[in-house]
Amino acid sequence: MAPFEKSMDLLMPFKQRKCLETRKDEVCSIRSKFPNKLPVIVERYVREKNLPLLDKTKFLVPFELTLGQFLCLLRNKISLESTQALFLLVAEKSMTCMSSSMGEVYSQYCDADGFLYITYASQDMFGAPHPAASSTC
Repeated sequence: MAPFEKSMDLLMPFKQRKCLETRKDEVCSIRSKFPNKLPVIVERYVREKNLPLLDKTKFLVPFELTLGQFLCLLRNKISLESTQALFLLVAEKSMTCMSSSMGEVYSQYCDADGFLYITYASQDMFGAPHPAASSTC
């Protein structure tokens, strides 16, 4: 697959790229090969414009790794600027306690296909410049 085609493929959500049965089979295969790891899908929030796409969406993470440690791994992979924060949404809706283990998060939010879905997004903070607004003062 050409690099351009691969990047275009990453823009489409994982659930739309593969049918439910294929995803379930993939989880079964992963869990049998790596019984001590959890299959996690990490995707950029649809409306996110500041952060780059990750070069991969599938991660195998240990049960005992905390969500906070996983966040640090993602921050390093994305190479964020000091003015950017990284937020993780679990199962496309919940911000979860960063001290929770990935095993706990997986058992609570794992999808019907067996993957844990995490969405990442950013927000400018710490006095980052905002777009110029016209003021009449």
